[in-house]
Amino acid sequence: MFYISLMKYKMTLLIILIVLIAIPLSINIYIWINPVFGGKSKNENLKRIENSPNFKNGIFQNPEPTIMMAKDGSMFQTFRKFMNGVENGRPLEPVETIKFDKEAFVKSDSGIVYTWFGHSTILVNINGTIILVDPVFSKAASPVSFINKAFEYSNNYLVDDLPNPDLVVITHDHYDHLDYQTIKKLNSKTKTFYVPLGVEAHLIRWGISPEKICIADWGDSFTNSEIKLTSAPARHFSGRGTRDRNKTLWCSWVVQTENYKIFLGGDSGYGKHFKEIGEKYGPFDLTFLECGQYNKQWPNIHSMPEQTIQAHIDIKGEKLVPIHWGKYKLSLHSWTEPIERATIAAKNENVTLMNPKIGEIIKLN
Repeated sequence: MFYISLMKYKMTLLIILIVLIAIPLSINIYIWINPVFGGKSKNENLKRIENSPNFKNGIFQNPEPTIMMAKDGSMFQTFRKFMNGVENGRPLEPVETIKFDKEAFVKSDSGIVYTWFGHSTILVNINGTIILVDPVFSKAASPVSFINKAFEYSNNYLVDDLPNPDLVVITHDHYDHLDYQTIKKLNSKTKTFYVPLGVEAHLIRWGISPEKICIADWGDSFTNSEIKLTSAPARHFSGRGTRDRNKTLWCSWVVQTENYKIFLGGDSGYGKHFKEIGEKYGPFDLTFLECGQYNKQWPNIHSMPEQTIQAHIDIKGEKLVPIHWGKYKLSLHSWTEPIERATIAAKNENVTLMNPKIGEIIKLN
């Protein structure tokens, strides 16, 4: 009887051991097989990453020390709040949007014209050059369709609804900024992709020719026709899988022509880099700065709305469009809180805040 009990005990331990090995192994195999997770830099691109002054101890670093979670933060409590939900966390009805008019957008071939498609997806026409920023037109900002589902809009937007962009600009590789299906659809429609270090590996795995990709470290500049693009710092993090955090760079972008300057902020917690960017590249006619998905549990990697207004002031912006809200529930605030708080803060600081409807064509002047 003792022998039989011992055998059952050993068998139980063996089953537990197999499960403990099989689960992470299965996850890693799934990540390796599924292209949505992207690729890894190789050869000369990998050497360039390793030689970057912003790459230390095997990962990219922020411009200043940045702790992901607050010292008194709790992942367990945060997860529980996500599960319980918050009041007005998602819109009860489809968000009112404007049907995008491609022909009207293209006709505006002088000055600055832009359309916001919710969250951080922006289409800009600057003197006839079409720039598409952080395009995400899938129904979920995640590797699976049932997590981080987009809000329902009164008008749906597809890549085919847009004019062919001359440039596609990516700020970092998170799913709400870099979308596998969208990038694949843009491949035949776009001349050039501009990405921070390491992100090129995702695009290459997805079928984008390396010749169409410009790769930037902070401070690198590119000239495309009359447009000058410069990669600038941001205070954030990166990664698409479970073990690749901060292996690719995140950035903001400065867009310049002879007469105009635009700042594309991407995702960034508030920090000293905004003032440094303002001193080096400002002033800006138009800034696009994140003001959503913040929380006191992660105060360093996303800006509170009041900090968004201060960042706009720091970089010497004239007109501000708050982005990174209005499409996904990725934090614990109500879905309208970001724009409400930003509007109050902008009024208090005498900042010109633009609040376009999603899909609306706005001519800056």
